[in-house]
Amino acid sequence: MKVLPWEELGREIRYATRIFRVRKDRMRAPSGGREREYDVIEAPDWTNVIAMTDEDNVVLIRQYRPGIKKVTLEIPGGMIDPGETPIQAAMRELAEETGYHSSGWRHLGTIFPNPAIQTNRAITFLAQSARLLSEPHPDEDECIEVFERPLKDVPRLIREGEIQHSLVVVAFAHLAVQGLIGLNKL
Repeated sequence: MKVLPWEELGREIRYATRIFRVRKDRMRAPSGGREREYDVIEAPDWTNVIAMTDEDNVVLIRQYRPGIKKVTLEIPGGMIDPGETPIQAAMRELAEETGYHSSGWRHLGTIFPNPAIQTNRAITFLAQSARLLSEPHPDEDECIEVFERPLKDVPRLIREGEIQHSLVVVAFAHLAVQGLIGLNKL
């Protein structure tokens, strides 16, 4: 059986915040004409940055995440602002959150974090030869600890559960798939 897109019969915004909107979509299946309502989260695209120094260290951050009420170990990243390209957002987020800068940028991959209910993409970049050139200037509601760890430590940090943010794990999987670290290390 060939899977076809469903027909959109209507949509209604149910809830809106500064970060996302929740809408109710009424859809009809192409086979049998069954109708159903779906909740969809409209969110901006995100960007993540694996910033690598010339010494093969990766720039990591710790910050509090209110959704799980825990401090998490992550890579720099954030929402892509209106009018910004993904690479512009990646450069801005790296500088804002860490003070690191890079002149060697490479797109590693793009994913849909949860296509069942979300509209957005997460776009990962590699920032090569990253160097600390300025003071970080995070958003006023961000409290971020910045430090470097050897890239070779990342697989262990994932295996042992120190890195648990799914988009960070996917970013390092992109790095591995591109052959920049061994898949067997993850």
